[in-house]
Amino acid sequence: MQFLTGKAMPRRQFLQGLSATVALPYLDAMIPAGRRVWSPASKAPRLVAIEMVHGAAGCNEWGAKQNFWSPADAGKAYDLAPTALTSLDKYRDYLTIISNTDVREAEPTSPNEIGGDHFRSSAVYLTHMHPKQTEGSDVRVGTSLDQMYAQRFGQDTPIPSMQLCIENVDQAGGCAYGYACVYTDSISWASPNEPLPVIRDPRVAFEKLFGVGGTAAERADRRRTRRSILDFVSGEMASLKTQLGAEDRHRVDRYIEDIREVERRIQRVEARNMSGEVRELPEAPAGVPDSFAEHVKLMFDIQALAFAADITRVFSFKMGRDGSSRTYPESGTDKPFHPASHHGGTERGVRDFQMINKYHVSMLPYFLDKLKGIQEADGNMLDKTMILYGSPMGDSNLHNHRRCPLIVLGKAEGRLAGNLHIKAPDGTPMANAMLGMAHTLGLDDMKTFGDSTGLLNLNSANA
Repeated sequence: MQFLTGKAMPRRQFLQGLSATVALPYLDAMIPAGRRVWSPASKAPRLVAIEMVHGAAGCNEWGAKQNFWSPADAGKAYDLAPTALTSLDKYRDYLTIISNTDVREAEPTSPNEIGGDHFRSSAVYLTHMHPKQTEGSDVRVGTSLDQMYAQRFGQDTPIPSMQLCIENVDQAGGCAYGYACVYTDSISWASPNEPLPVIRDPRVAFEKLFGVGGTAAERADRRRTRRSILDFVSGEMASLKTQLGAEDRHRVDRYIEDIREVERRIQRVEARNMSGEVRELPEAPAGVPDSFAEHVKLMFDIQALAFAADITRVFSFKMGRDGSSRTYPESGTDKPFHPASHHGGTERGVRDFQMINKYHVSMLPYFLDKLKGIQEADGNMLDKTMILYGSPMGDSNLHNHRRCPLIVLGKAEGRLAGNLHIKAPDGTPMANAMLGMAHTLGLDDMKTFGDSTGLLNLNSANA
């Protein structure tokens, strides 16, 4: 169904209102006359880079023998049952497992760096460069993969990239072992000495996406009266819908309801956290849920909304912090995260940490469901997205950086085959896999990345 005026609507269409800007999702009305489907000038995949800190139980020597992270068999005929990835079985056609790669740039290179792994590793995850040991402002590591991609393919979206997190990372100055806190706070680096700040509060991320302006008093009044940002564009919305066909009206209604539902959930969180009841996270802003699962799902919903409207194509998402003592009762163990990660190599301890790893991975299908349910032109959003999920740590008990966990999800505009376990030869840098991701994303003029020694093909089991 075409736009009823006979003209094609611009792909980047906004509804403007007082203190609010709402971008529209893909609509049939955006297809130029004479074309059957909308075809963007650049089919740049969406990218989500997720870090779950501090390794995995399957990277421990005993845990690796139990296949607690990666399956026993490479190729396509692998069994996910023993692994922490069991919740992804229904998405195995979108799953690429990359095992047995190392993050050696996170290791100490001099005696005074020994023990500083917690305060060095996150900065290495997407850069694969060794951080300069400093507690001052003269930080240096490398440009991260997500930012290399955003600088090339994110400049024609309203927001080139966004950085989100779950744990508290608003520290400044030095942390420990001679490292500035920014190294453990940031996984996205716009340049070797430019770490990008992360957003923890879903309200802040939501309002950044939808251009909610006005004065601080006006924003406070809107929250207090629980007015929706959609109230400010309702007139334009009604006018637009009279010009659309039935299918496009249905898409707009569904998108608007998704926005409204996310906003309602944020309002409920804020109301609960400001009620005076005792909080599990007393230091967190009012918009931050005490529930880990609720927080993660809200952040995933925000990313899905942003992709649907093409507000940004690049997210990084830091889902943990190495030293966190948070508990995850839904995982099956009540052990705090960091103590559980130092499992002593015992069978009982490794199994407890495995429960937490499995629980963290179980958050991903919610996001995959969301993306698969978003239609854009000739496919769904999961077909158009690359999601990497991993850690720069291996065996958390030993603080080593060998056999680190890493998976990739999505089809990246049809460039990833999926349903594949790639087991790299011993000693392979994870940077080889990141270089393979860069080429898959369209950065195929990159010859090296970090400490790479070659390119790992993400569509072949023969690494």
